[in-house]
Amino acid sequence: MIQKYKDAKTQQLILGKQIVAYRRLGEKTNPTLLFLNHLASTLDSCDPEVMDALAQYYDVIALDYQGVGQSTGQARETIEAMADDVLAFVSTLELTAIRVVGFSLGGFVAQQLLLKAPERFTKCILAGTGGAGGEGINRVMRITIYDILRGWVTLRDPKHYLFFPVTPAGQQAARDFIARIKRTEDKDTPIKLSAFLAQLRAILVWANREKDDLSKITIPVWVVNGDNDRMVPTQNSYDLANRIPGAKLTIYPNAGHGAIFQYHEDFVNKALEFLK
Repeated sequence: MIQKYKDAKTQQLILGKQIVAYRRLGEKTNPTLLFLNHLASTLDSCDPEVMDALAQYYDVIALDYQGVGQSTGQARETIEAMADDVLAFVSTLELTAIRVVGFSLGGFVAQQLLLKAPERFTKCILAGTGGAGGEGINRVMRITIYDILRGWVTLRDPKHYLFFPVTPAGQQAARDFIARIKRTEDKDTPIKLSAFLAQLRAILVWANREKDDLSKITIPVWVVNGDNDRMVPTQNSYDLANRIPGAKLTIYPNAGHGAIFQYHEDFVNKALEFLK
């Protein structure tokens, strides 16, 4: 049994003509927890502190979206198509009663999973994310490109600005997070520019389309974010919590888009309590 994310080897699942790259840790007899990550992420973008803590009690699986990292095919240009790929993945592995954690872009995908195949999922955490047609989501492309340039000028990883507040505590959290996700063995393939642009287009479509009827979601949902999310503005978290029946909401103070990484210890403790 693999208990540490650093020891989880990249595996491949053949889906038709495509290959899906994924990593799995924890006891396979435990309930399944699917982790869906952010824009431009690969398997190397997962926070080991979060993954390791969840793997104590769950069969934790993270994957590369189609066309990203070591997953083959063309990167999808709609969130719905990305969700269909994920459903094909879990169906092939015959996974049921799944808990799902969706961060940022992964939260968009997670919402579609709950609407498309509600019978497969039992609980969901939506972090740093928002619903279709949400306020300010159409600015993700502009903010992302601006902060990539900002990182290039300052010789910093753009996540310093995209995920964390520009405060002493926030920037220390950024340094800690970036150090945690550095991997020396079995590294994933960095996302290609074409796939990154396809994901940005998918987010723009998501931002401009009609809202979903989230009242159809009947499983327990926990919505979590920082109080100053620049990428997916925090008001979208309040909106999700209001529109999903019975949803729980947590807003971390002095935090941004990556609040679950800045407050990772508190987050995993609350996540384990919620998911059990």
